[in-house]
Amino acid sequence: MPSLTRAEATARAALIAVGAVDVDLDLDRGAELFGSRTTLRFTSRTSGASTFVELRPRALHSVTLNGRRLDPASLVDGRLELTDLGADNVLEVEATMAYSHDGQGLHRRADPADGEHYVYGHLFLDAAPTVFACFDQPDLKAPYTVAVTAPAEWTVLGNGAATVVAPGRTELATTLPLATYFVTVCAGPYVSVLAEHDGIPLGVHARRSLEPHLREQAEQLLETTRDCFDYYHRLFGIRYPFGEYHQVFVPEFNAGAMENPGCVTFRDTMIFRGAATPDQLLARSSTIAHEMAHMWFGDLVTMTWWDDLWLNESFAEYMAYRTIVEVTEFTDAWVEFSVIRKLWGYAAERAPSTHPVAGSPAPDALSALGNFDGISYAKGASVIRQLIAYIGDEAFVAGVVEHLRSHAYGNGDLAQFLAAMESASGRPLAAWSAAWLETSGVDRLAVDGGVLTRTPPPGRPADRPHTLDVAAFAGGREVGRVDVVVEGERTPLRGLDAVPAGALVVPNAGDLTWAELSLGPATVAALPAGLAEVPDTQARAVIWVALLGSVHRAEVDPRTVLDVFVGAWPRETSSAVLSRAGLAMTSRVVPMFLPPTEQEAALARVAGAADALLERAASVDGSAGDALAVVAARLWAGSGSDTRRLRRWAAGDGIPGVLDGDHDFRWAVLRRLSSLDALGDDEIELAAAADRSLAGSLAALGARAVRPTAAAKEWAWATLRDDAGLSNYAALALAGGFWVAPDPELVRPYVEQVDDLVLALSARMGDDAVSRVVTAIHPTRLVDEETVAASAALLERDDLTPGVRRALVDADHELLEALTSRRRYDGSPS
Repeated sequence: MPSLTRAEATARAALIAVGAVDVDLDLDRGAELFGSRTTLRFTSRTSGASTFVELRPRALHSVTLNGRRLDPASLVDGRLELTDLGADNVLEVEATMAYSHDGQGLHRRADPADGEHYVYGHLFLDAAPTVFACFDQPDLKAPYTVAVTAPAEWTVLGNGAATVVAPGRTELATTLPLATYFVTVCAGPYVSVLAEHDGIPLGVHARRSLEPHLREQAEQLLETTRDCFDYYHRLFGIRYPFGEYHQVFVPEFNAGAMENPGCVTFRDTMIFRGAATPDQLLARSSTIAHEMAHMWFGDLVTMTWWDDLWLNESFAEYMAYRTIVEVTEFTDAWVEFSVIRKLWGYAAERAPSTHPVAGSPAPDALSALGNFDGISYAKGASVIRQLIAYIGDEAFVAGVVEHLRSHAYGNGDLAQFLAAMESASGRPLAAWSAAWLETSGVDRLAVDGGVLTRTPPPGRPADRPHTLDVAAFAGGREVGRVDVVVEGERTPLRGLDAVPAGALVVPNAGDLTWAELSLGPATVAALPAGLAEVPDTQARAVIWVALLGSVHRAEVDPRTVLDVFVGAWPRETSSAVLSRAGLAMTSRVVPMFLPPTEQEAALARVAGAADALLERAASVDGSAGDALAVVAARLWAGSGSDTRRLRRWAAGDGIPGVLDGDHDFRWAVLRRLSSLDALGDDEIELAAAADRSLAGSLAALGARAVRPTAAAKEWAWATLRDDAGLSNYAALALAGGFWVAPDPELVRPYVEQVDDLVLALSARMGDDAVSRVVTAIHPTRLVDEETVAASAALLERDDLTPGVRRALVDADHELLEALTSRRRYDGSPS
C-alpha cells in the first residue's frame, strides 16, 4: 500500500481541518478480529473538493459521507476517496479489522503462563488505519472520544479517563487534540497499582502473571514518575495537560516505550523477573523520564512532518538524562548515555544511511522510519547540550517555554523552534543550525603536542563550534583539566603545560560534545594497565566508546581491545560500562572482528575476566557487590565453555545468591549450553515446561535456534519462513540465535536464502517490526567476501520497503567494517 507522501499531506492539511473523531471498538469478537466504527467530523476550506481517508480493514461494511452512502468497493490500496466535500462534513465508517501479531496496530497476545489475552494499540508510525478510519498525518490533530466493548473481566485503558458504563462496556473521556499515531487502547486482565500525585491520577499496569514483580517494583516506578512530574512542572511552568497518567507494560512491544498521552506503553521486559543491575534500573527510569518529556515535546507540540522528528526525540532524550541526574539517585546517568546511547549514535553516523539531525529528507511516512535512530536520539541530545553551551541554559529554557506556549495543541517545525531560541538568547542561530542540525557527519578530535585538532568528516564540511573539556590523568589521579571552545581546526590547550610525560590526555573527557576521538598508538598501548586507573567514570566511558569506535573504523586491532578488556574490565566500577563493554565483546568484537580460529580462545579470555570480577564482587558488601556479581555471572554465562559448571549453574548450584530463582539467568545458561551442543531439544522442552511464561517460551525458541546442528538450523529457518502466526518477538528470538555456530559452514548455505526470507517476513509484518527482525537475520557473523557479495545483491532489489532497506544497509555496513578490519589485521581476505 502506498505510503503517504509529504506533498499529499501538505495538500490535505491545506484543504481540511479535523474537528473531532469518535471511535467505537468491539474487542469481544474472538482472538483474530475486532469491530471498528469511526465518526470523523471535519471541515473543508473548498466546497466540492476531494480528499481521501486511510483505512486498512479486513472487511469494510459501510461508509457514509454527509448522509450519502459510498461504495465500500471504492477503497483501494488503503485509501477511500471522498468527493464533493461540504464546508462541514461527517464521515461514518464501519469495518471489521484484524489484530496484529507484529507489535503494530492493535496487537493481541495470549500469555502462555495462564492463557489470558492482552491487547494494546501501537499506532506509530502509520498503523492507525489498521484500527480506525483516519486522516493519518501528524499535523491533522483532533480530540478523540473512544468507547470499547470487551470481556467484562478486562480492564480497559486509553488516552482519556476510563468509565465502565455497563458490564463489558467502557467509555474513555474525550481527549485534547492528538495526532493519530498517539491514540491507544490497552485492554485485558491487567493488574494495576494506582496512586495520585499533585492532582494527577497515576497507574502502573502489567499482565496478571507479572503481578508479584509489578507490585514489588511499583513504588520505584511511581517515585520516578512523581519526581519527573515535579521537575518538568518547575522547569517549564506548564502543567501536564492530558488528565490521568497511566504506564502500561505490554507484551511484545517493538520499541522501548511509546508516549501516548495519558497512557504510555512500555515493553514489559522492563518489569524485571529476576535480578536487576543499576544500569537496568537507570535505563528504565530514563525511559519513564523520556516518555514523560514527550507529553510536552511531541504530544503538546507535535512536529508538522516526520523530517522534524528530532523536535520530539532529541528533546525527550536530552530532558530524560537531565531530569534523571537532577531528581533521582542516578547522578551518573550521563555515563550511561555515553557508553550506550552515544555508542549507538556514532555507529549510525558511520553508516552510509547517516543523515542530519533536522531536516532529513522524508518524502513519505515510511521513509522516515529509519530516522528513528541513534542520530535523532543520541546525537540530537548531544547537539542540544552544545546549544545550551552556546546560548546558556537560561536562554534555552526560556526558548523552550516560548516554543511550547506558542504552538500548544498544534504543530511546530525547525524554523519556529530556532525563532524561539533566537528570541530568548538574542543570538542569530542560522549558521549554528546549518553546522550542527542540518549537516550530517561527526568531527574527529585529537591531541597533538599540546594542540587539540578538529577534523571535519570528508565530504561533509561544517564549521561546528565545540564547547568541551580536556583532562589529563596519571598515577591514578587527575593531573589537569581545561575547558576549551573549539572554533577552528587547531586549538592550543593552555593550562596543561605541566602535565607529566606519559599522562593519558582525554579530549571531551566530560563528554559534552558530539565528536569521535582519535586515540594515538601510545594512548592505546597504555590502556590495558592504565584505563582502570582513571579516577573519572565519565572519562573512562569516553575512552571505552572511543576504543570500540576505533575497532569499527579499523584503526585499532581487535586483539588490542581484548587485551584492554581483560586488563581493565574486571576493575571497572560503573554498571553501565561493565554491561555495555561486555556486550560489545561478545556480540561484536569477538564474533565479527576476530577470525573463527581465534574466537574460542578469545571467549575464554572474556570468561576469565568475568571470573576475575566474580572474585572481586565477593569482597564487596551489600547491593554493590551483588550488582558486580550479576554482571560478571551474566558475562560468564555467555562466554564460558565449561559445560559441567554451566550445568551446575543451570541447576542453581554455585551461582551468586542474588541470582537464586532467576529464570532469565537460567535461560542464559541453557542458551550457552545449547550453543555448545551440550543441551538437547528434550531438555529445552523440560525447561520450557518449568517456566511457562512468555519470556520462557521465547527463550526456549532462542535456545533451540542456537543449537549447532543441521536439524536445528533447518527448523529455525523453516519456522521463520513459513509460520504465518509467528509474533514479532518469536521471530526475533529465532533470528537472533540462527547464525550462532562454531563452524560457519553449518549456516553458510542459508546466506543465499536471506532475500527470500526477508520478502516472506515483509509480506506478513509491518515495516517497524520486520526491520528489527531483518537486522537480526542478516548474516553479519559470516565475515567474508561471499557474504559481502550476497548482501550487496540483496540491496540491489527494487522491492524492498524503506524500513527493510535501511536495516539492510546498516547491517551491510557492519559487515564491511568487520571485513575491513580483518583484512588489515589478519592479512587475509576473510
